[in-house]
Amino acid sequence: MWQDIIAHFDTLEQRPLERMAYIVGGLLVFWIIEGAIPLIPMHYKKNKLKHAGINFTFTLIHLVIHTGFGVLIVLLSDWCSNHQFGIVHWAGITESTVAVILISALVLDLFGGWLSHMIEHKVALFWRMHIIHHSDNNVDVTSGLRHHPLESVWRGLFFLAGLALSGAPIYGVMIYQTVLTIFVGFTHANISLPPALDKIISWVLVSPNMHKVHHHWKQPYTDSNYGAVFSIYDRLFGTFMYLDPKEIKYGLDRYYPNEQDENLVALLRRPFEPLKD
Repeated sequence: MWQDIIAHFDTLEQRPLERMAYIVGGLLVFWIIEGAIPLIPMHYKKNKLKHAGINFTFTLIHLVIHTGFGVLIVLLSDWCSNHQFGIVHWAGITESTVAVILISALVLDLFGGWLSHMIEHKVALFWRMHIIHHSDNNVDVTSGLRHHPLESVWRGLFFLAGLALSGAPIYGVMIYQTVLTIFVGFTHANISLPPALDKIISWVLVSPNMHKVHHHWKQPYTDSNYGAVFSIYDRLFGTFMYLDPKEIKYGLDRYYPNEQDENLVALLRRPFEPLKD
């Protein structure tokens, strides 16, 4: 079984249409679910399709940029393998598929997920990029890849750093990225899970309610729950926060006008403008 999994994901980077199918399939599934069991009412400027169109524009740009990063990922992963560089090699676990997948995912999530995200909230230069993501007043499944192109590059660099440290083979990288794609849809989707189930999930993985706290319009809630797949880093570093979903309001209390959250040109221009309280 493991050999089949390795063979499938080891060459997934060479099959862009199949990778796209994972992204589109995940979006469609959670789009349907959030329509059936919504967490909170959405108040779109016009309608859900118009809102989705803005977010899909950012998504397409993000995918183009990360296609370029895909080449660097393959080259760096091969280099780590050839030079026995990274945790999976130093720890001598390359023969254990489960251990390689787990270590790869944990390190990649720490760098590409938690650390890069936390810095975006602490450093004004990067916060100007990340505002675009938080300016969405209606967080749904399409909000997950609403990132400014500059932020996509920034996160890509951190992902490469995590790859170098972990020494992850390509199959480990592709498995993590596939899981990440699913989680981006899952954690942003406007879905209502039983509170007990959501809480159980949040002890190890990022749950929908947990991530919605991060999208609450006011600090300090905005500056919490940075995790992408694993919640353990937020708990470990003291950045985990809870808020009753009924109290959540999306958007920003400063920095960007909430009425302009679907203005594509203004959003693309925002990182080049000074911050205004």
